[in-house]
Amino acid sequence: MLILKLLVVDDEPGMRRGAFRALRKYKFELRDFNDTVEFEISQATTGNEALDLLSKTQFDIILLDYKLDDISGLEILDRLKKMKYDAHTVMMTAFASLEVAISATKSGAFDFLAKPFTPEELRKVVKKASTNIVLHRKAKKLEEDKKKVRFQFLSVLSHELKAPLNAIDGYLRVIDDRVAGNDIKSYDNMIKRSMERINGMRKLIFDLLDLTRIESGQKIRKIKQINLIEAVERSIETNKLKADERNISINLDAQEKILMNGELSELEIMFNNLISNAVKYNKENGYVNIKIEQEEDSIYITVEDGGIGMKPEEQKRLFGEFVRFKNEKTANIEGSGLGLSILKKLISLYKGTIKVKSEFGTGTTFFVTLKSLPAASPPAESA
Repeated sequence: MLILKLLVVDDEPGMRRGAFRALRKYKFELRDFNDTVEFEISQATTGNEALDLLSKTQFDIILLDYKLDDISGLEILDRLKKMKYDAHTVMMTAFASLEVAISATKSGAFDFLAKPFTPEELRKVVKKASTNIVLHRKAKKLEEDKKKVRFQFLSVLSHELKAPLNAIDGYLRVIDDRVAGNDIKSYDNMIKRSMERINGMRKLIFDLLDLTRIESGQKIRKIKQINLIEAVERSIETNKLKADERNISINLDAQEKILMNGELSELEIMFNNLISNAVKYNKENGYVNIKIEQEEDSIYITVEDGGIGMKPEEQKRLFGEFVRFKNEKTANIEGSGLGLSILKKLISLYKGTIKVKSEFGTGTTFFVTLKSLPAASPPAESA
């Protein structure tokens, strides 16, 4: 519920009472924003009384009489303009003329209402002003949110790229200065570490591109019937080298063939994120167990690891963008913080869900549900 403050300024008691009666129980729905607008109404009998109220309270809408006993409505508008007072003013007058309407608009009035008017006419103009106020505020908030997101994005991106670039720069300077002598083998470890850093930056860029394509709706999807097990096995093969380096076993429990409609690259990204995280946040000599089951058009995926697990407060932030957990067990683990955010967005394209169960120091299990997509329509035959 949104309550807007409204001030009625009129030297005629009957007009003030009439406006109060017409608006005191008036409310309307803004369906686009799933909100209801109501009004808190105040009254002023003179221009100076109105200015005194306006100096103490922020009103959203002002119903202002054009001709008051002490000062004119136009003079009040001019003062509000100098004060940079943010309110929608509706000028009310019995002297309905084009010149008055133009003068009021030039002075900052939002709308014009000629006396005498019906309660319905008053509600209509108040609804118009209220809707404009809400839209303006929503747009302003959206712009502020976009600036915050843009700033956060650039801050995190610069931070994520700065560390590997500094490391590569340091290694190259050591190699260029021949600090370890002229034997090229002395620099093998530096070259290897530089390549790892480059791969990390490349993954960050690819993750950002995937995220941008998904959110913009510009990702071209090729929906066809595929064997989900092929996507899983490719992802297992992709992560096998990293797993073998730490003696982590990856086990798959599924039928040889599970058919569903989808896009192979999207499903590979999903499994790559699930499996790579299970390997990355695992323990030496650990395990990753993957189970896949199908019931009609629903696919149930479970990825369990015996790794380092997560704390309860970490699980609440798990699917946010650029979220990376820093604790005593994750200090040396690299990552962009985008993988699970991309995973959740892809799952939503399949009308699916993702849940997590984790215990710090023990392990983590992800539960994913996917729906097979409708089959793509075959191209129409030419005449």
